Amino acid sequence: MITVPRSSFLPRRTALSITAATGLTACARPASTQSVGTQAPGHVILLGDSVLDNAGYLRGGGPDVVAQLGMRLPSGWQATLLARGGSVAADVPGQLRRLPLDATHLVISAGGNDAGRREGVLGEPARSVADGLARIAAIREAFARDYRVMLDAALQPGLPVAVCTIYDPRFPDPGRRELAVVALTAFNDIITREAFARAIPLIDLRLVCSDDQDFAAPTGPAVQGGTKIVKEIVSWAVGPDPAGRRSEVFAGSVRGGAPR
Repeated sequence: MITVPRSSFLPRRTALSITAATGLTACARPASTQSVGTQAPGHVILLGDSVLDNAGYLRGGGPDVVAQLGMRLPSGWQATLLARGGSVAADVPGQLRRLPLDATHLVISAGGNDAGRREGVLGEPARSVADGLARIAAIREAFARDYRVMLDAALQPGLPVAVCTIYDPRFPDPGRRELAVVALTAFNDIITREAFARAIPLIDLRLVCSDDQDFAAPTGPAVQGGTKIVKEIVSWAVGPDPAGRRSEVFAGSVRGGAPR
């Protein structure tokens, strides 16, 4: 059953809620000591950007991430979409203010739009390699401040949290793609460092979405990519101890060398 809450202050799509079993009226927070077989039903909240709010990329051509998550979660579980396309890390605290009271797990994808808004720096002239790196370093530090504030806000409710890295974009121009991948290492370094410093699990989308077919747009996941993302979310959320506060990397099925 798909329910779309109506509210004067909630955007139409950001409050989309998928109920994994009909008749569900409340979700209990799972205790960290419960095994997978006895874990109480959970309520997974998707926060951040269009990696998780990907319906606009699909144009009705298949289930989006939140729909796939609702179908893949165990019976009685829910998935709610609060992520919104175009959001940056600084927007996530505002999304957190709309958390359902029965939320049990938070998944965050943020950073891609922070990087995208500064892509123009790559085309600016620089006096030297050091000058160019200094500009990227300044952007990196600004993002680090926003990401730290975002993570602190996400941890405030005391719920299990998992974060996603930024995947490698699939720009048609090989040169642009290669430059973007190199520049994104500065942003992904912040994401991984801050997640590990707080013992937060990491879903590494660079490895999860490793095929061109995973993308419906250069920066948007297709149904296939969404399926892979959902698989890792479920592996974490329904795992034996998602609230255990330890760093763990969910990277999908990696084949051969590093993906291109």
